[in-house]
Amino acid sequence: MKNLTVCLTLVLGATSALADSFVPVSDKGTFLSLVDGKELRNRIYGVRLNVLGNGRLQGAALGWDISGSWSWQEGYFCREMDWGGEPIPYNCQLVEVKSGNILRFTVDQGAGDSASFRLQ
Repeated sequence: MKNLTVCLTLVLGATSALADSFVPVSDKGTFLSLVDGKELRNRIYGVRLNVLGNGRLQGAALGWDISGSWSWQEGYFCREMDWGGEPIPYNCQLVEVKSGNILRFTVDQGAGDSASFRLQ
């Protein structure tokens, strides 16, 4: 299970090649308008994730369920999750959007690794 945690950490922390023209999402309302009714997908790691307006996260990656909670705090998406029984610790992330359908999350309030997801 530890190797799986490493994989999901990479999914939620892999450096994206899509570095150009991302625009920061600074408020919860804008963020919710982007994710409402859509699924975040990262094909490389098989991640399918729903960020729900009620503060919950649900989805799956590599065959294991993802669940968790999120909040918007001081301009950052803050979440904690469980992936197949393995806890993923609380972290606040910078969110950026590109072309209205790609979101990039960068851990540690924008100071760490990032991962991009297509909204579908």
